[in-house]
Amino acid sequence: MQTNLKIPQITKQTVRIIPASIIKNIHKNLAPKRRTAGYARVSTDSDEQLTSYEAQVDYYTKYIQERQDWQFVKVYTDEGISATNTKKRDGFKKMIEDALEGKIDLIVTKSVSRFARNTVDSLTTVRKLKEKGIEIYFEKENIWTLDSKGELLITIMSSLAQEESRSISENVTWGKRKQMADDKVSLPYKQFLGYEKGENGLPKIIESEAKTVRTIFKLFINGKTPSAIAKHLTNQNILSPGGKKIWQVATVRSILRNEKYKGDALLQKTFTVDFLSKRLKLNEGEIPQYYVKDSHQAIIDPDEFDAVQAEIERRKNFGRFAGCKSPFSSKIVCGECGSFFGSKVWNSTNKYRRVIWRCNAKYQRKGMNERIDGKIGGNINEIGEKIKCRTPHITEEEIKDEFLKVFNKLIGNRKELIEDCKLAQKTICDCTEIESELSRLYQEIEVISELAKKSIYESARTAVNQEEFDKRNNGYLEKHKKLTENINNLEKEKREKQNKFLEIKNFIKNIKTQSLVLNEFDEDLWFAVVESVTVGVGGEMVFRFRGGRRE
Repeated sequence: MQTNLKIPQITKQTVRIIPASIIKNIHKNLAPKRRTAGYARVSTDSDEQLTSYEAQVDYYTKYIQERQDWQFVKVYTDEGISATNTKKRDGFKKMIEDALEGKIDLIVTKSVSRFARNTVDSLTTVRKLKEKGIEIYFEKENIWTLDSKGELLITIMSSLAQEESRSISENVTWGKRKQMADDKVSLPYKQFLGYEKGENGLPKIIESEAKTVRTIFKLFINGKTPSAIAKHLTNQNILSPGGKKIWQVATVRSILRNEKYKGDALLQKTFTVDFLSKRLKLNEGEIPQYYVKDSHQAIIDPDEFDAVQAEIERRKNFGRFAGCKSPFSSKIVCGECGSFFGSKVWNSTNKYRRVIWRCNAKYQRKGMNERIDGKIGGNINEIGEKIKCRTPHITEEEIKDEFLKVFNKLIGNRKELIEDCKLAQKTICDCTEIESELSRLYQEIEVISELAKKSIYESARTAVNQEEFDKRNNGYLEKHKKLTENINNLEKEKREKQNKFLEIKNFIKNIKTQSLVLNEFDEDLWFAVVESVTVGVGGEMVFRFRGGRRE
């Protein structure tokens, strides 16, 4: 059976045109001018670089203004800084901020190395600007960042610039360490009180500032705390090393500890961890240090400087120190409970007003024990409460009178006293045995370190039993730990003996220069020779002098 199918005829398609609803202004064929800014930077603040910096600013101002299709915004600048990161580049950061706020369409700069030597910073900034349609033109490399090849080229050029920065940083570091090894001392003079750079390159004393340094050391040795010294200097309108009106306690402590004031120099106390972050770290043995003795002219006599270091350690051992208002603070000790005496004002509002000194723990009970010389004192009754001390109060006049009497008696036999002090120096301050033992321990710790290194090296080259390796390695570590503890203890003991030696030395010096009869209380002498005064139950006073003598 045959079926007739009808095949539809293909008709001709028609296209209907939908006209545009928005008519462009065909006469406006000129593109708007691109708002263009320049960026100039030099990495140091030397006169030569300053000339280069000014030339860059002038060049980019004219370069942008001469282009008909560019509208000049401004030239952003940074001078006297490094480009290895963007953290401190105020001009750079302001330019990027303005660009992201829509004030800039194009940034023109000399080269990739002028823009950033850190690949990460460079690419991050370029991409951030690219997302907003903002272009950067690097003139030297002829790179336009919105170009299709721009990002590849910027990555390559930034990496090369970063490697160059690393090389320069390492060369500078090597040069500085070579100077240190050659005993060449350089100070951060802008932040260092008392010195300026001399004609021969060595530190030269600024006498007006050196006077302040000497005042700081004198006030400290006379019993003032760093906090009290900072307040004194602020009240005297003396500017700090950084030119600030207010002195910080940390600044005073730093000056008291800085060996450069006695004419020596410990070099490389800190070091830069890496050239990108520029982060400084305290040198704890990672790299060599150099101690240069008599490297430059001293502001503080070495004996006085060493005496201050000994006093710092002495106060640290007390656990507290309140010597800022009176020469008797932290000097008078209760013979019954071991607490310090403190000042109290009686009849403060009438004509009978007077200052007395009394045990701070006299009327305190549970939990109020004071710590003195590493001991906790206090009388405890049957029910466990602290009873009041029986030591009487004393007046400042009584302390001064007793000091005059005891000191005049002491100095009356000056020759014998000095001989006793020198004998004490030879016996209780002798470090010969300690130094010998330290030498032995340092040799032993060196052997242990070498054995540990050898063990690790062998385990890396050949297959070893892990359990045996761990046992052996842990043994080395434990031995090393014990040796280190012994060394630290001996070093501490050695420092204490050395401090005592200096203490006796200064005591002898004060005794030699003092007249045979002391007619009135001398505060400076009091601080120089008296370590403590213990008051007994009957009111008797026992003076402990820095030379070790008790009277």
